[in-house]
Amino acid sequence: MNLKKYTSRGSLLVIFLGLFFIGAIVLKATSSKKIGKLIEANYSVDDPAFRESMSYLLGPSFLQGNRVEALLNGKEIFPAMLKAIQEATNTITLEMYIWESGEVGGDFAEAFIERAKAGVKIHVIVDGMGTLKLKDEDVKAMKDAGVQFVKLGRDKWYKLKLSINHRTHRKLMVVDGKIGFIGGVCIGDKWLGDGEEKDHWRDTHFRVEGAAVKQMQGIFAENWLQTTSVVLQGPDYFPEIREREDSPAAVQCFKSGPKDGEENARLVHLLAIAAARKNIRLSHAYFVPDNLAVEHLLAARKRGVKIEIIVPFKNDSSVGKAASRSRWDKLAEAGVEFFEYKQSLYHCKVMIVDDVFVSAGSVNFDNRSFRLNDEANINVLDKKFATAQIKIFEKDKQKSSALSAAMLKNRPWYSKAADYGAGLLRSQL
Repeated sequence: MNLKKYTSRGSLLVIFLGLFFIGAIVLKATSSKKIGKLIEANYSVDDPAFRESMSYLLGPSFLQGNRVEALLNGKEIFPAMLKAIQEATNTITLEMYIWESGEVGGDFAEAFIERAKAGVKIHVIVDGMGTLKLKDEDVKAMKDAGVQFVKLGRDKWYKLKLSINHRTHRKLMVVDGKIGFIGGVCIGDKWLGDGEEKDHWRDTHFRVEGAAVKQMQGIFAENWLQTTSVVLQGPDYFPEIREREDSPAAVQCFKSGPKDGEENARLVHLLAIAAARKNIRLSHAYFVPDNLAVEHLLAARKRGVKIEIIVPFKNDSSVGKAASRSRWDKLAEAGVEFFEYKQSLYHCKVMIVDDVFVSAGSVNFDNRSFRLNDEANINVLDKKFATAQIKIFEKDKQKSSALSAAMLKNRPWYSKAADYGAGLLRSQL
C-alpha cells in the first residue's frame, strides 16, 4: 500500500474542505443583512410618512385611481379570470405556483389555446414542482397552439438543483396590461366551489384595474427575463392607463424573492405592525412568525393594539400546523386572539391594519414566503376597501372557533413536544 499517496490525497481533501468552509463564512459575513431589530414607527398607517416609507423602501410607489375587487373562492374567481382571458386582444401573462390537470386546469388550457390561435401573445411561468400533476399532453397542446409555457426550477421530484428551495409561489395574471389578478388561488380542482367542502380551499383573489396593474406586469416581466432571457416591452404589455375617477384607492404591487427584494415581504408586515395604533387582523393559512415578528406583535399589544388572527383548523401540512402552533403561546398570553377556521381548508393571506391598510396576495406569514420563495402582494390604502375586507374577515370568524391561552396551555404534553419539534424546522416551512 502506498501510504504516501493516500496521505497526500487526504491532505488535499482537508485543504479543500478548509477553503470551502472559509468561503462559506466569508460569504455569510459579506451577504446583505436582514432586519434584526425592532422597528419603532412614530406614525400610523394612515400617516403620509407610512405611505412614503413603504414606497421608497420597496421601490414601486402607491398609485392613485385603482379599482380593486375581492373575489371569494373558485365560484367567483375562476369565472372572472376566464372571462378576462376570453376577452384578451393583445397579451396575457400568467405566473402560477400550481397548475394541475382536471376541470379547472382544462378550462384554462382551452381558453389559452383559443386566444393563442386568435393571435394573442401568451406567456406562462409555472413552478416546476407545481406542475407535477399537470399532464404533458396538456402542456403540449398549449405550446402547439402558440402559448409560451415555461417551468421554473425542478419539474421532477428527483431532479437536483443548487437552489432547491427557490420556488415561485406567485399567483398573478395580467390581461392586455390593463386587468390584473392576484391572490392565493392556484389552478386546480381543490379551489372549485364556494369553499364549503372539507377538502376544498377557502381562498381570496383580487381583480385590479388601474395603473398598479403595470407594476404587476413588471414583476412578471422580470421573472420572464430571468427565466427566458427575453424582454417583454411596449404598449401591448405596458399600455397607457388613465387614473380611474370612480375609485380613489391607492395601490402598490410589490415583489419579493431571494434574487430581488429578499426582505420586502417581511418588511411590509413588520413595518405595518410597527405602525399599527388600533387593530391588526391577520388571515393566514401558514402563520409561523419568527422571533422578531413575535416581538413586533407583542410590542403592538403593549401599545393597546387589538390583534386577531384566523388560522386553519386543518391544512395540508400537519408539520406546518404544529410549527405554527409552537409560536402561539406567548402571543395568546399577551392577549392576541386566535380563531381556527373549521368549515374547509383555509388558504387566505390577508393583513388589515387600523381599518385602512390592506396587504394581500401570495405571501404567507412564514419564513418560506418572507425569504425563500418568489412572492407578490398588493398593498392598498383605502378605508372603503379595508371595510369590505373586514366584513369578509368577520364572516370567516363566524365559521371559526376561538382558541384561548388556557386551551393552548392545557394541551397534552406530547402535543406540546410535537409542536416544539416542528417549530425547530420553521426556517424551512
